[in-house]
Amino acid sequence: MVLDNKLGICSDVELAREEERLTKLRAVELFESGRLGKLEVGTFAGLAQIHRYLFQDVYDFAGQMRRDNISKGGFRFAPSIYLGDALCAIDRMPQSTFDEVVEKYVEMNVAHPFREGNGRSMRIWLDLMLKEACGAVVDWGRIDREDYLLAMERSPIKDVEIKALLKGALTDRVDNRQTYMKSIDASYRYEGYDAFTMEELACPRRQR
Repeated sequence: MVLDNKLGICSDVELAREEERLTKLRAVELFESGRLGKLEVGTFAGLAQIHRYLFQDVYDFAGQMRRDNISKGGFRFAPSIYLGDALCAIDRMPQSTFDEVVEKYVEMNVAHPFREGNGRSMRIWLDLMLKEACGAVVDWGRIDREDYLLAMERSPIKDVEIKALLKGALTDRVDNRQTYMKSIDASYRYEGYDAFTMEELACPRRQR
């Protein structure tokens, strides 16, 4: 079933294409406008700011905590009835070291607070925490899609694998435009979105 959307699209394929295009355009804006550096770091409120900005053109629920129960690949994310309490607990988790940041990221992934777009928003949220705590971000293009997905699937039980993957892909190029653009493209590929590249979308905007 196609998610209700602001675009009036009734096809999953068409919606996926337009969602990718519009949200990547917003991801370009987020970086080039400087808004990325002004977001709240490490809280659900900050994550909601990211989600709202990326998905504002596509979904009415952009930035809003989900009310439905959702699952993926047989894994059920936090029940909606307990989601508010879970997010408050995550907000209170420390985020001053690499290990603490990744543990917080894993817990937020288990919560999965939005109806759609969790992974793409959370990877930006994770990078903001890592930048503050460690002076580094993840170069997502250096992490294989299947390795990442398997590590995240196992992370609620044991987070050693995802920590090793992320640590091996850290870069100190925290404000580098190319690193950001390529990382967003990689992040979207994890979710099966690869119709557009960030640079393709950014170039026409720069020519205006």
